[in-house]
Amino acid sequence: MRIVRYQETESGEVSYGVLGADELITPLDGDPYGERRAFDRPARPLAEVTLLAPVEPSKVIAVGRNFAAHAAELGNQVPERPLIFLKPSTSVVGPGARIVFPEYTDELHHEAELAAVIGVRCRDLKPDEVPGVLLGYTCANDVTARDLQKPDGQWWRAKGSDTFCPLGPWVETELDPAGLRITATVNGELRQEGGTHQMVRPVNELIAHISAAMTLLPGDVVLTGTPAGVSRMSPGDTVTIAVEGVGELTNTVVRAI
Repeated sequence: MRIVRYQETESGEVSYGVLGADELITPLDGDPYGERRAFDRPARPLAEVTLLAPVEPSKVIAVGRNFAAHAAELGNQVPERPLIFLKPSTSVVGPGARIVFPEYTDELHHEAELAAVIGVRCRDLKPDEVPGVLLGYTCANDVTARDLQKPDGQWWRAKGSDTFCPLGPWVETELDPAGLRITATVNGELRQEGGTHQMVRPVNELIAHISAAMTLLPGDVVLTGTPAGVSRMSPGDTVTIAVEGVGELTNTVVRAI
């Protein structure tokens, strides 16, 4: 099942819905957590609405260096424990939205990632309990101002600036995260290609580790790491993140005004 969050073109009303194979959206009454009830109103053609980020997380928890080849390409070692950092909710944008290239960086990178979406409030999970708390999976671009990571120490600007967390295009609720291909293309050129089988630590282990320290809420997002091949983005570029079994997330890069 594909869960979308969308905005009506004329009224501006925002709703959740279920996207069918016929590209019609069945609106949901409320959010997709818990029991899902359809609104008593007609289905909406996908082409007639604007897709938004599929969830509104209270927080985005990300994992660094979870692909050995990516760690190596930046001259880093794979950490002994998962390297966890936060991206604020204000960094989240949806499919088709603009990634803003800030004036305080000269080196903006894409990072293609599989993102797990939490479906219920949870804490202190065991790895085998993780599948039961997930709403599903979506695509993510962990946009990074690479030249700010070391000078700042904390990655608050490098990872957390506005528009630095595109998500979408929807949440796929029926997906096995094992063995999925992950790619990033820039202006149609393949830059990143890898798979979830290359992860140092699998999704279930990562989320269990995170939940030992903090409560996860419905809609929270966990970014699970990026494969090798990260590269620069420039104003005017079109960047597409694709995750097998989920779909494609496309955004354009623009210079800050």
